[in-house]
Amino acid sequence: MGADVHNTGTGDTAADGEPTGVDHVFLALERELAVFLRRARASSGELAREVHPDLEPSAYGLLLRLADTGAQRATDLAGFFGVGKATMSRQLHALEKLGLVAREPDPADGRAVLVRITDEGRARFTRVRNGRRAQYARRLASWDRGEVSELARLLHRLNAEQEGEEG
Repeated sequence: MGADVHNTGTGDTAADGEPTGVDHVFLALERELAVFLRRARASSGELAREVHPDLEPSAYGLLLRLADTGAQRATDLAGFFGVGKATMSRQLHALEKLGLVAREPDPADGRAVLVRITDEGRARFTRVRNGRRAQYARRLASWDRGEVSELARLLHRLNAEQEGEEG
């Protein structure tokens, strides 16, 4: 990080054209997150196509959630991702049509239905996920493991705090 990242400016307009009073730490964060998110969206599309050529990019995250947490109600998934029930229903229907998820009765409540990842879905997802982890390892090979751990910790904290704000 350069020294200007911490400069909050003292004149009417900073050298970079930003109005004075702009906190350059948060400006730098905004810029880096924008690049990161743009690349993450593009990557999600590629990963989804690797799982199945007809898979929507947003559905990769659904498979990730189901693989990590097990079967869940569609309403719980919608709440976790911050989308409406209709959007979740459409995405789950598409995954079900591809044979990647299945619906089953909730043993705790016979009126409810759980969505689970199928064996085929898990096999496809795991293959792609392992490839992605290997890619992370290659890209971050020059990083100390402590730095990678710290990045994961900070991202977890950011996500957890954002979840708290939305809940």
